[in-house]
Amino acid sequence: QVQLVESGGGLVQAGGSLRLSCAASGRTFSTYFMGWFRQAPGKEREFVSTISWTAGNTYYADSVKGRFTISRDRAKNTVYLQMNSLKPEDSAVYYCARKHDFGYSDSDRNYHYWGQGTQVTVSS
Repeated sequence: QVQLVESGGGLVQAGGSLRLSCAASGRTFSTYFMGWFRQAPGKEREFVSTISWTAGNTYYADSVKGRFTISRDRAKNTVYLQMNSLKPEDSAVYYCARKHDFGYSDSDRNYHYWGQGTQVTVSS
């Protein structure tokens, strides 16, 4: 089993920054991608960003490209999401997810383990 624990959410004003962290524990040796998704009230969960665990290749949703940066620390089994220039529409519960098979995906159906989520609220 794999456990994912997110932290770093909170309330911030528009234009501000937050850094989310997700620490993985358990059977982490077959990680291929670690990603971030988000879900706002009344909306479906959507892809934000993902990173290939070995090569460090990064992928972003168009809505966050240029503002968010995903990174990972393999020694700590931790993935980060640096969020800058935040907008009210970025408000959501942010989920960390792990994919344990080969190949990029921005679909939540292809991620196998999920954290409990952390709330991000951006005030205008």
